[in-house]
Amino acid sequence: MTDIGYFLSCEQYGPKELIEQARMAEAAGFTRLWISDHFHPWNSEQGQSPFVWGVLGALSEVTSLPVTTAVTCPTIRIHPAILAQAVATAAVQLDNRFVFGVGSGEALNEHVLGDLWPSPGVRLEMLEEAIEVIRLLHGGNEISHHGKHYEVQEARIYTLPSETVPIYVSGFGPQAAELAGRIGDGFCTVTPDKESIDTFRSSGGGSKPVQAGTKVCWDTDPDRALETAHRLWSNDALPGQLAQILPRPRDFESVAGLVPKADIADTITCNADPDAHLSQLREYVDAGVDEIYVQQIGPDMHGFFDAYRDHILPALS
Repeated sequence: MTDIGYFLSCEQYGPKELIEQARMAEAAGFTRLWISDHFHPWNSEQGQSPFVWGVLGALSEVTSLPVTTAVTCPTIRIHPAILAQAVATAAVQLDNRFVFGVGSGEALNEHVLGDLWPSPGVRLEMLEEAIEVIRLLHGGNEISHHGKHYEVQEARIYTLPSETVPIYVSGFGPQAAELAGRIGDGFCTVTPDKESIDTFRSSGGGSKPVQAGTKVCWDTDPDRALETAHRLWSNDALPGQLAQILPRPRDFESVAGLVPKADIADTITCNADPDAHLSQLREYVDAGVDEIYVQQIGPDMHGFFDAYRDHILPALS
C-alpha cells in the first residue's frame, strides 16, 4: 500500500504556516511529512526561506508523523560534520521518526558563500563523501576524516538517537539513481519516472523505500488555479539543467517565460475535481513509488485538506 504524505514547502510558506499545515495534514489523515531545505526560494513570488532545522524542532512538538528533508544538499553551504549533528538532534527530537533526504543541490542555494559550483559528476562525488562523513559521525565515536573534499579532525557527536538515521538519496538521472541505489537507504524523486526507480532498485536499492513529491493546486476555479501554479512554480518545468545552474531567484523569474502554461497544466492538477487529483497520484503508484508527498500550491488550505480527508485519501487506502 502506498503511503500518502504532505509536502511542506519552505520556499512558499513561513515557519508558523508550515507548523499549522503539519497539524492540518495529520488531522486530515496524511501519514508522513516532507519538508524542503532552501536558502532561497525559486522566485520572489514564492517569497520564503525559513531555516529548516529550526522548523524541524518545532514540528517535533506538534506532530507524531515521520518527517523527511526533501532534500538537503550536505556538500557546500553547510559542512557535512555540522549537518551530522543537526540530523542527530532532529532524530532525537522526533523520536526516531526522522529521515535525512539528501541530494547534490542547486546553485540557487549553494553559491551563497562564494564557492564554485561544480560539474554534476563532481557534485555526486562530493555527495557520496559527505554521506560517508555523516555516517561515521553517527557511529558515536571520535573520528578524523581526511578525504578528497572534506576534512574532519577529532570530532564526536554526543547527542545521538537510539536508532540509526536513514539517509535517502535523490536522483533525476541514471547516474544519480545508480548512486542512490548503491549507497542510499531509500530514494527520493519528484516525478513518476519508472525508469529511474528501476535503476535505483537494480543498482542495490532492491525493496528499499521510494519517496516522491508532487504538487497540486486545489481551487474551485481551474483558471485561477493554473494561473497560481504557473506564477509560483513555473521553475518545475524549466528545460535542461537551468534549475541546477541558475544562481538567483530573479534569474528564475527572467526565464519563467520559457515555460508555457500548458506545460504546468500537464504536470500539476489545477482544479477541485477529486478524480483528477486521484489520477495524478495514481501515476506515482503505477511507477512504483512507496510514499507520495502532496504539496498544495493554492491558498485554499481548508478546501484542500477537507477534500483529501473526505475523498482522495480514502480512495487510495
